[in-house]
Amino acid sequence: SGQIRLGVTEGFGTWVIAPLLSAFCSRHPGITLDLLALPRVVNLSRHEADLAITVERPVSPGLVISRLCDYRLRLYASEGYLARHGPPQRIAELGNHRLVGYVDDLIFSEQLSYLEPLLDPAVVGQPGPHFAMRSTSVTTQHAACLHGAGLAVLPCFMASESATLVNVLADEVAIDRQFWITARQEQRRLARVRLLWDFLREALETNRAFLMGETRKLTLPGGDG
Repeated sequence: SGQIRLGVTEGFGTWVIAPLLSAFCSRHPGITLDLLALPRVVNLSRHEADLAITVERPVSPGLVISRLCDYRLRLYASEGYLARHGPPQRIAELGNHRLVGYVDDLIFSEQLSYLEPLLDPAVVGQPGPHFAMRSTSVTTQHAACLHGAGLAVLPCFMASESATLVNVLADEVAIDRQFWITARQEQRRLARVRLLWDFLREALETNRAFLMGETRKLTLPGGDG
């Protein structure tokens, strides 16, 4: 019983962790979960949360850290966008397309700089692609891409549930990243925190294929998908 505050990146928290936690809440009705799904890193040292899931491995002393899972990102466009502009056949053609991405100077982790390696001026030419929209929120980027604003690099776990999003340049763009789970040592020893830690590891291992874009359906613990 008791309260647990879990900090997690916005997209992963909304699209994967929140659905999975519905099963945890059913199993442990005496526990109250605060889910902080934010477009930034939650600071455990300042006691903002009991547990954190991050895209970078934390380096602060006094933390218990474990690699939680891998996930994959790909380049997507809506069917409507492709009908108007046609699909790029190679990376060099990105210079002719509209893009959706992060606001460069507001990216909270270098792990989110997905597009930069794809936009080498020597490959895509000058002046390069046009960013139709930029946002600090990957959920906003997903919505913009879904409604035809441009091409976007999105996690497979977000894009796979949208039937009208099409994976483009599938043979050239596949970006693998990791999520890390972290807690302060004193919090990690609490029974309710250990329960959630172990639950998340088990649930995400079960969904490895979904996170890597090999299947389109999230599997909920207990057999509900």
